[in-house]
Amino acid sequence: MEIFPKMIASALNIAVRQVENTLSLLNGGATIPFISRYRKEATGGLDEVQIGEIKERYDKLCEVAKRKETILKTIEEQSKLTAELKKRIEACWDSTELEDIYLPYKPKRKTRAEAARQKGLEPLAALLLMQRENNLRTRVRTFVKGEVKDEEEALKGAKDIIAEQVSEDERSRNQLRNQFSRQAIISSKVVKGKEEEAAKYKDYFDFSEPLKRCTSHRLLAIRRGEAEGWLKVSISPDDEECTERLERNYVRGNNECSQHVREAVRDAYKRLLKPSIETEFAALSKEKADEEAIRVFAGNLRQLLLAPPLGQKRVMGIDPGYRTGCKVVCLDAQGNLLHNETIYPHPPKSEQALSSRKLTKLVEQYQIEAIAIGNGTASRETEAFVTNQRYDRKLQVFVVSEDGASIYSASKIAREEFPDYDVTVRGAVSIGRRLMDPLAELVKIEAKSIGVGQYQHDVDQTALKKSLDMTVESCVNSVGVNLNTASRHLLTYVSGLGPTLAQNIVDYRAENGAFTSRKELMKVPRMGAKAFEQCAGFLRIPGAKNPLDNSAVHPESYAVVEHIAKDMKCTVEDLIKNKDIRSKVDIKKYVTDQIGLPTLTDIMEELEKPGRDPRQAIKVFEFDKNVKTIDDLKEGMVLPGIVTNITNFGCFVDVGIKENGLVHVSQLCRQFVSDPTTVVNIHQHVQVKVLSIDRERKRIQLTMILD
Repeated sequence: MEIFPKMIASALNIAVRQVENTLSLLNGGATIPFISRYRKEATGGLDEVQIGEIKERYDKLCEVAKRKETILKTIEEQSKLTAELKKRIEACWDSTELEDIYLPYKPKRKTRAEAARQKGLEPLAALLLMQRENNLRTRVRTFVKGEVKDEEEALKGAKDIIAEQVSEDERSRNQLRNQFSRQAIISSKVVKGKEEEAAKYKDYFDFSEPLKRCTSHRLLAIRRGEAEGWLKVSISPDDEECTERLERNYVRGNNECSQHVREAVRDAYKRLLKPSIETEFAALSKEKADEEAIRVFAGNLRQLLLAPPLGQKRVMGIDPGYRTGCKVVCLDAQGNLLHNETIYPHPPKSEQALSSRKLTKLVEQYQIEAIAIGNGTASRETEAFVTNQRYDRKLQVFVVSEDGASIYSASKIAREEFPDYDVTVRGAVSIGRRLMDPLAELVKIEAKSIGVGQYQHDVDQTALKKSLDMTVESCVNSVGVNLNTASRHLLTYVSGLGPTLAQNIVDYRAENGAFTSRKELMKVPRMGAKAFEQCAGFLRIPGAKNPLDNSAVHPESYAVVEHIAKDMKCTVEDLIKNKDIRSKVDIKKYVTDQIGLPTLTDIMEELEKPGRDPRQAIKVFEFDKNVKTIDDLKEGMVLPGIVTNITNFGCFVDVGIKENGLVHVSQLCRQFVSDPTTVVNIHQHVQVKVLSIDRERKRIQLTMILD
């Protein structure tokens, strides 16, 4: 609709033209990564987040428009759609207000009020509401007929009608909403007799807090306890104050009629209004908590996916263990499995000499350049064993997060990749590949199974998947993908591709060999001009004849680069290699109706470092060698650690033992911190001090304030 761009522009404080152009591109099949990277002139330089917000708001407005059509049709069928009501509905774009307008006309199951209307008691309800009748008893008697047996039943039915009218009145509902938003208290109590089973929810056995101050992690914990049947939860304002305010709207006197109206209002509040608004606020607070938890998870996932890669090196992956041994795999520089076996350096077998000989032989035989060790059971002991060996070369040893590796190893994807190997070998391969390229390996795992979330199984799963998929897509496209080595799973997330085209690319590659140019993509079955436009700039071909094929310069801009090179009397390759030549280019000369300064600036930056990886370089990390279990910890110890997860209430840090310690948000630094992600990142190397150790509950409190 024409009004949508204006509404979105106003809400996001951007120009209407930016919104119109963005929506036009989205409706034309362009992806968010493509628009933000290659259509800056059209959008005025909007980033992925802003484009995503435009799309989300547009989709919501379309939903409201669809809902309005249904509402107008339903009311019209009842012959109750006046010109004024129609005008009001058409002008309304707030979904809550829209439902309030619709409520009196909404088809209902048979309510008490509807039953009373069918008995002919609506005139009596109107009489009571007027509150002018001084001889009520006489008037009520006239309604005792048909299905109405006595005066008491007549009055009760009339009050049911009034109660429903009060509960459906917009003013009443908004008044109560204001009360809830200002003073509602969320309370939780343990279900009687469930104290022992519900021990992990002990903090919420007798809990109450203003709803507006209840943090997302607390609210989600309470709701999980409720869903599991351990807690009873309620949201309530001051009942007496709410009923008094409602009475002031409807009770206008002190006669017998007024008393009946007062009773009807109180019934409306207790039986209809309060439960309805409580449900509304329960849903709204849960939605808000979900949004916050999803935001935190998506931010953590982005950091994890963009973790520094080791790159194409020959890697040994080790999935450590005690009784079942350590699964060892040797991978080539492309991540292909060359060899696997199991060693038993730890108890109960303790075959240290044999394990040592096997390890050193494998390093030499497969020319291993780095070793990746999973951070699960026996990780520290395996790291110590591996680093104490003598090898024929210098090796880097890394401890790698195992989160989600077991999910991958048992997945259909892993079975397709390694049909002849069991889950333990697949897990070790995943650990090795995570070191080489975390992004390429982690895209194979369902994002919510990667352990960097906060109550990810309790939030709206559709919203979670949408957000995490967008995060993965954004990360994949910001890094770029090697067209000749990328797996089907990685290619799936490239702008404009999806599962079918990704598979077709892999099949074409298997049949015809490596791609030599981006142009060759057009030979892939079902690769149309639109899909090529969307994906080409994000795919890289190292060693291609045209050096621009290994850059983020889009093929649609090759002509302008060639034009620049021609004007500078050099080749495109010279332009890339020679900084002096590039410094003499006046890009303003090349501005056209199709290409503006933002695109030309991006092109020149890309020529400086074509195909550059935005991720940082990887660093080796060492835990304190004296700390292996929680029993080795002492209060006051200062230890090196790695941030493994970030939540609203702080971050979790691996200090080299099974249990991660918590740095509460108040212990991140001396300044007040509202968002921990502004202070720490996933995989960040930090120094922490042990504040307290609860060995019984396996909880460790840490601080990053060291002086």
